[in-house]
Amino acid sequence: IAKEVAKLLEMKAQLGEDEGKHKFVLKTPKGTRDYGPKQMAIRERVFNAITSCFKRHGAEVIDTPVFELKETLTGKYGEDSKLIYDLKDQGGELLSLRYDLTVPFARYLAMNKISNIKRYHIAKVYRRDNPAMTRGRYREFYQCDFDIAGQFDPMIPDAECLKIVHEILSDLQLGDFLIKVNDRRILDGMFAVCGVPDSKFRTICSSVDKLDKVPWEDVRSEMVGEKGLSPEAADGIGEYVQLHGGLELIERLLQDPKLSQNKLAKEGLGDMKLLFEYLTLFGITGKISFDLSLARGLDYYTGVIFEAVLLQQENEHVEEPLSVGSVAGGGRYDGLVGMFDPKGRKVPCVGVSIGIERIFSILEQRLEASEEKIRTTETQVLVASAQKKLLEERLKLISELWDAGIKAEMLYKKNPKLLNQLQYCEDTGIPLVAIVGEQELKDGVVRLRIVATREEVNVRRESLVEEIRIRTSQR
Repeated sequence: IAKEVAKLLEMKAQLGEDEGKHKFVLKTPKGTRDYGPKQMAIRERVFNAITSCFKRHGAEVIDTPVFELKETLTGKYGEDSKLIYDLKDQGGELLSLRYDLTVPFARYLAMNKISNIKRYHIAKVYRRDNPAMTRGRYREFYQCDFDIAGQFDPMIPDAECLKIVHEILSDLQLGDFLIKVNDRRILDGMFAVCGVPDSKFRTICSSVDKLDKVPWEDVRSEMVGEKGLSPEAADGIGEYVQLHGGLELIERLLQDPKLSQNKLAKEGLGDMKLLFEYLTLFGITGKISFDLSLARGLDYYTGVIFEAVLLQQENEHVEEPLSVGSVAGGGRYDGLVGMFDPKGRKVPCVGVSIGIERIFSILEQRLEASEEKIRTTETQVLVASAQKKLLEERLKLISELWDAGIKAEMLYKKNPKLLNQLQYCEDTGIPLVAIVGEQELKDGVVRLRIVATREEVNVRRESLVEEIRIRTSQR
């Protein structure tokens, strides 16, 4: 019996090994996704539009590590700090994955004693959030940041940040958008005159920030019921946070009997007036709204804050209109660098972050609906042969093209059929075929076929590179 049991146990162990192989779970971690060639083609297009705008405004580029010392990130994000990913202690340092690109930028400025830079940074950040992936919310996602650090005259850099948001959103043709603008000082002044105690400023601020998602009644009951604010203070806030407009509203609030008595609010409104004057010169005030309900949750903002939202559009292809909310945000954070500087030296900063994932999810859904074919390569020409035994000639020609900087491909077969080679171009969108045949080799020419029109021309071998350049640059 013992022998038989041992045998059965051995068989069970072997079966167990096989079972283990089948149990391997193939999925990406929660809140993340893979990007195939099609999605990457769309992403590249968006990244290029954003990068070229940043460069047009004279920005330099930097990069920082994907993780920071835990203490660098602690206490910078207010109520959102619970969303930071902590890493297990590796080699004696407590580390966390970066939550945004702004705090690492402030650390970089303080560490390198930089007091003046205009930089952009495009990289992945991490949030231990409960993701809503259909709306472009992930645990791992890209941020595209542009910041101006340095002591300058008021509102000139701030106005440029808003101009950049306007340029990028117009360029990407996402539909109608609105950039809401407010100022932390106006908010704090408003809280003060409405009787909110200092200790409750930040927590009431995060309640106000929900106004774009939930009605005022719900926000009011959260302030009074959960956060212990007096009903009178809540009603006072309610009168202000439902206001939005432009220069005329700023003028009106500057005359407001309560607000105009508050030093902070008065400063904020004065700067807001100046900002709107500059935005008028840039010709973009049609898309800008001074909105007293805008609060932006992050703790480090000190002045102007702004957020760009896409306005809902009925889309004939999609049953439900895409509501993706905010697609860019930013503001002024003058105290953050000083937190890191051993001598507390302040470097005023203002910056903007483009919400690439949300923009991308809109473009992706739109392309799916339109069924437009997307090219996933940039190949300009396929090197093909019309007869057998011409592999060496194809290799020689493709090498010449690569060395001249032409994007070229060939099929990895010794003797591919011409029809298969042409079909490959149709499938992948390659615009040209360079065909080598025995007669062409004798004559010192290459037969160049234009895939779209099926027209063919003989081109002298030495002129081929130039001809390909001319024909593909017009595309």
